[in-house]
Amino acid sequence: MSNRYVIVLAAGKGTRMKSKLYKVLQPVAGKAMVDHVMTQVEQLKPDLIETVIGTGAEKVEDLLKDRTKYVLQKEQLGTAHAVLQTEKDLGTKKGMTLVVSGDTPLFTAETFENLFNYHEKEHAAVTVLTAAADEPFSYGRIVREDDGSVSKIVEEKDATEAEKEIHEVNTGIYCFDNELLFKSLHQVKNNNAQGEYYLPDVASILKEQGKKVVAYQMDDFSQSIGVNDRIALSQAEKLMRKRINESHMRDGVTLVDPDNTYIDYGVEIGNDTVIEPNVKISGQTKIGSDCLIGSGSRLEDATIEDNVKIISSTVESATMHKGSDLGPNSHLRPKAEIGQDVHVGNFCEVKNAKIGDRTKVGHLTYVGDATLGTDINVGCGVVFVNYDGVKKWHSNIGDHSFIGSNSNIIAPVEMADHSFIAAGSTITSDIPKHAMAIARQRQTNKEDFWNRLPLSNSEDWK
Repeated sequence: MSNRYVIVLAAGKGTRMKSKLYKVLQPVAGKAMVDHVMTQVEQLKPDLIETVIGTGAEKVEDLLKDRTKYVLQKEQLGTAHAVLQTEKDLGTKKGMTLVVSGDTPLFTAETFENLFNYHEKEHAAVTVLTAAADEPFSYGRIVREDDGSVSKIVEEKDATEAEKEIHEVNTGIYCFDNELLFKSLHQVKNNNAQGEYYLPDVASILKEQGKKVVAYQMDDFSQSIGVNDRIALSQAEKLMRKRINESHMRDGVTLVDPDNTYIDYGVEIGNDTVIEPNVKISGQTKIGSDCLIGSGSRLEDATIEDNVKIISSTVESATMHKGSDLGPNSHLRPKAEIGQDVHVGNFCEVKNAKIGDRTKVGHLTYVGDATLGTDINVGCGVVFVNYDGVKKWHSNIGDHSFIGSNSNIIAPVEMADHSFIAAGSTITSDIPKHAMAIARQRQTNKEDFWNRLPLSNSEDWK
């Protein structure tokens, strides 16, 4: 098998995106477009991957790091000029070179592999990746010879009426004989309206030299979407999410309404988990088996073990262990860790805190900067007061403790095992084992209070 090389074109400015973010870094399903492309070409295990960078070069390098070599295109003078920048590393090598664009996130490794194989089988100088488009307007048409080889690639504006009826279109992806590629690049002219050097001209040059130019038509036209503006970005996002959702369903995940379920690339979900509509799952989230993720939930960089139930809640950079449940309308913030069989109920917030196994935090509670042991009952309206205006303080609550409703725990506080806090208390000191802390004023009833009120006999007060 011939040596394989890949050139990724990622130097374009992307002005039509109208964004401060460099075009190839625009996310599709939570992952930058050029990262999608790189992930697919890496699966080919090529001998060299070289990425042509330009505007925003540093940010592309920060993202892809050492997964590729880089070459800078200082001036954006067209696709042929971009490929020519790699001549120092690739110009004299024997083998096949795949040229792909960093703004085409939907191509798969399988498609690239098929293109390489077809090119090698045909002993071609150039193989153009093509697809059949139902609406080919604006695409370059593939005009074939009687033997099936490519006669020419004609752009929409230059096509005759007969050529406009052709539905096989150029996807902008090419496989070249590497040595012929670099010899021909020096012959490309920029005598066009844009004054740029275009890569498709290489195919024409080699054709004129009698070299073999062929086309490999792939089955799935949707892969060929190039993203140049926000409309195309949304289309790519929709197609990628459909692909991701179908993959999860094939792996045994139930998506009640796939069209309204938003799962990022790279999320892991175990079988027999049910995802209800209007759920967003992103980042490095991992979800176990037999879970229920209810409508309206949002999970980001979350670790969710088996048999967990989340109802209409948010989990970000937090962990839920087996059998725990959350919500509705609660929020696990970064560094929250929920133990096995823990119940965190309605309108609760947990941040930088560990809650031990079988502990119950029922409703309307804030737990921040605390460690709670096992088998604790936390009543309604409890607040861990962790911030003094300068520093965050930590509290520790022992196993089998009881915290009464509407209590404030002014950190730092140490509660021993089997200790108690009476409802309505404000706790500022440590509590020993088996003790009950009561920190509230004794109730006083004012006798005859009603009759002493002004206008107490008025109808308005009765």
